[in-house]
Amino acid sequence: MNRDARAFWLRAPGAGEIRSVTLPEPGPEDVLVRSVFSGVSRGTETLVFTGAVPESQYAAMRAPFQEGDFPAPVKYGYLNVGVVEHGPADLLGRTVFCLYPHQTAYVVPASAVTPVPDGVPAARAVLAGTVETAVNALWDATPMVGDRVSVVGGGMVGCAVAALLARFPGVRVELVDADPARAAVADALGVGFATPVEATGGRDLVVHASATDAGLQRSLDLLAPEGTVVELSWYGDRPVRLSLGGAFHSGRLTIRSSQVGTVSPNRARRSYAQRLALALGLLADPAFDALLTGRSRFTDLPDVLDRLAAGSLPALCHLITYDGK
Repeated sequence: MNRDARAFWLRAPGAGEIRSVTLPEPGPEDVLVRSVFSGVSRGTETLVFTGAVPESQYAAMRAPFQEGDFPAPVKYGYLNVGVVEHGPADLLGRTVFCLYPHQTAYVVPASAVTPVPDGVPAARAVLAGTVETAVNALWDATPMVGDRVSVVGGGMVGCAVAALLARFPGVRVELVDADPARAAVADALGVGFATPVEATGGRDLVVHASATDAGLQRSLDLLAPEGTVVELSWYGDRPVRLSLGGAFHSGRLTIRSSQVGTVSPNRARRSYAQRLALALGLLADPAFDALLTGRSRFTDLPDVLDRLAAGSLPALCHLITYDGK
């Protein structure tokens, strides 16, 4: 059993490197996974890469298998798909998803991996963590048949929410983003598109995921009376400026937070494992391929994150490949 591996570490804010590691000997309840793909969650991981995680949020931002501490040195990431090379017979040889950082191989408890369904390609499966967030958001939002819904913010999470909403009967979905290039993604997902200025009003529900004051304000402005904004954005320590005059009180509008760290109270009878398994099953839909907007080799990851952080490499989810795939 080969126990040599390589891992991506943030050595200092803005400076990543590949380090050699020796894997621990797997115990009887462990699996050794050889990575096939990992995904860069652009918003969160560029925040980590630039050292912009607020100190007050160090604990909240910690990934399940993170090593080191913010701001650096730290090994961070949570979208990994690989093949089990050592472990229980029912997992041996299976393709699995794990909330693990970018590393060529790793040892974790068998309970930490979720088998990827046969109908889901390994590359698409890296989106499981993002789709899980979208599932939880819609459990919180409880959209109804025939609702008029906007998703403000066309990043990974916003697009995943829009993709799921597009499958609800009678629901008319509009993805709202300042970047006109997101129109092509919206089309691939089967939803409408508008810039913030052009966005359709009178919405029953708006899901906000742009992480901007202007986006949240526009979300409120788009609501019909008694409408709800479900807030998915993470602001850290940044203050949010919002006007709650106008129609906020007279229209009896609602802002509701949603966060994947807790299973929605609307589905409290579901476990974290069940929620993740559901997300993986939903990824059988090839429409989600629209969220995979580029790929690079693992050895190029330091440069990839530098370019993503600088904005010179536009992406939703950037795919990292291993062993030349």
